[in-house]
Amino acid sequence: MKSRKGIVWLAVLIVLALVVFAYRGRIHFDWAVFWMQLRHVSWVHIAAGIALIYVTYWMRAARWSVFLSATKKVSPFVLMGPQFIGFTAVALFGRLADVIRPALVARRIQLSISSQVAVYTIERMFDLGAAALIFSGALLFARDQPHHEIFVRTGLISLGLTALIAVFAVAIRVAGGAVARVAGATIGWLSKPIGESVAQKIRGFREGLDAVSSAQDFVAVSLISLAMWGMIGCAYVETLHAFVDTPQLATISFSRTMLLMGASIGGSLLQLPVIGWFTQIAVTAAAMHEFYGAPIEAATACGALLLVVTFLCIIPTGLVFARINHVSLKKAAAGATADDALNPTISL
Repeated sequence: MKSRKGIVWLAVLIVLALVVFAYRGRIHFDWAVFWMQLRHVSWVHIAAGIALIYVTYWMRAARWSVFLSATKKVSPFVLMGPQFIGFTAVALFGRLADVIRPALVARRIQLSISSQVAVYTIERMFDLGAAALIFSGALLFARDQPHHEIFVRTGLISLGLTALIAVFAVAIRVAGGAVARVAGATIGWLSKPIGESVAQKIRGFREGLDAVSSAQDFVAVSLISLAMWGMIGCAYVETLHAFVDTPQLATISFSRTMLLMGASIGGSLLQLPVIGWFTQIAVTAAAMHEFYGAPIEAATACGALLLVVTFLCIIPTGLVFARINHVSLKKAAAGATADDALNPTISL
């Protein structure tokens, strides 16, 4: 298994090296300008962005507490450690490590892992819906965008997709078992394992929807989700405004930042360990260069700080909580089972 992983990593590095070699003549990058941009950054804005991101982790814990309220009353502060550790695992080892977060919550509050995986599933759906609503609303009502009609159309499409997700969620809530059987049987004609997997995920989503047991819980979770993603958007704005020597970034509005936020979220969906950091910087830098006309050096410097502010700033806190709670992040990332990953061993 380790040799296979080594071969995959070697192949990825070779591909990246070939891409850099092929485009070396087309890339005109001034490292002196890059470092100058970083030296002139307003660290007050960066600190504000990091503070906003840390508040969102507390809001995630508060939202998870609402999901649990029908089963068990748990304080959001009890759930903050699993949030910090889980997102640190993702930052260090990639998206596959996200499974550790519901496992940590389950161990902390003494509930089954499957029940918390179901909560994790519905949490992601609320994330998607809230992000889509904020993205769509910002594009629909923005008046400072070039080619405004294109962005209005994009906003309408995004709202339409959000509505489809809502309809799907209602269908699962009302008849999740039947939907799972139909989807499993239909996809099973092409591939029985894939059909069974899809049916299992739908049933898990149905279990997650049970966590929203009342209209009051639904409203509370929706408001938390919208506020949280609004704060994430504000963290993007703060980071861009930190580049005071680059007018294209320093004066940008919240609505225009949504384009960058969308590109950044898309670039992080398949996050690879460490290498994913650089691909994320490349994606956000290219977006700023194309969308806002920012110089490539400033865009790259801003992309690097965006990665730190929105993604990597949790690592120190997460490592501290992992040590306090005797959690092995390395075992979790290596593909151990959730119970093995939570034994009292420090691997980092």
